[in-house]
Amino acid sequence: MAMVCLSDFEAYAKKYLPKIAWDYFAAGADDCTTRDENILAYKRIRFRPRMLRDVSVMDIRTKILGSEISFPVGIAPTGFHQLAWPDGEKSTARAARAMNTCYIASTYSTCTLEEISAAAPGGLRWFQLYIHRNRAASQQLVRRAEALGFQGLVLTADLPYTGKRRDDVRNGFRLPPHMKVKNLERAFEVCKMSPLDPSVTWNDIYWLRSLTRLPIIIKGILTREDAELAVRHGVQGIIVSNHGGRQLDEGPATIDALVEVVEAVRGRVEVYVDGGIRKGSDVLKALALGAKCVFIGRPALWGLAYKGEEGLQDVLRILQDEFRLSMALAG
Repeated sequence: MAMVCLSDFEAYAKKYLPKIAWDYFAAGADDCTTRDENILAYKRIRFRPRMLRDVSVMDIRTKILGSEISFPVGIAPTGFHQLAWPDGEKSTARAARAMNTCYIASTYSTCTLEEISAAAPGGLRWFQLYIHRNRAASQQLVRRAEALGFQGLVLTADLPYTGKRRDDVRNGFRLPPHMKVKNLERAFEVCKMSPLDPSVTWNDIYWLRSLTRLPIIIKGILTREDAELAVRHGVQGIIVSNHGGRQLDEGPATIDALVEVVEAVRGRVEVYVDGGIRKGSDVLKALALGAKCVFIGRPALWGLAYKGEEGLQDVLRILQDEFRLSMALAG
């Protein structure tokens, strides 16, 4: 089967992944309204193309927090990559480095930070952090990431509790016995009580700042009020995100929330967006509405499910080609 667009990889992953893994990756909260709206919202946005522009030479490179990437698409943090491919996050890191873009490694990786770092030395990597009740474990993770050369710290703000994903409840989802949440293994066992700390507030940004020199990017912002608070608390970047529709259902699509956040920030920090990006034209729409870069979650997992590192490179290459073509045709 020729893999022509991202939905081809989605169809492949749905067909060949075990049902419990597919359902985990695909799940949205409750009715999945927000998950689906993330995609539908892009379809409602229209271009105003300009003609007779010289598009014979195009430069699609950009910089995020001072680091150059080959085009404005990075890999969002998602958990449990070994459910998609045996090498898990090591393959993800290698694909990101090969395509010269940013990979945000999840706290809930099935490979250690050390394994991810060793798999793709010199790659641009940020580390995504959940603050846990065991603050010492979170502190240790931040320091490990910095020591290993990760270049940014991404604090996920929208997960004080895990959203209700019905298929995961029905399936009794848990990792297979041979897989582990490797970065937390030594600190504590993931038990029935959620290890996530629901008491985290804006003041914890100051605590993180005291632990690290890394730039802090906050992920999960959807309103102008929170965007202003993020700037006030000294973050360097904002990822407009609703966790792929996996947390609060009935919230806004991220591309709709992006405009409000960009207006509130007024260029003081970089703004990125994830959720619902399926085509190169979606990337162009996000940039036109003020995003510096977009991040893809589920499509990266579909690429891994297809052919590991090679499949993920294919996904990124298709998005890159489509983005370049959309730029040219829009003038």
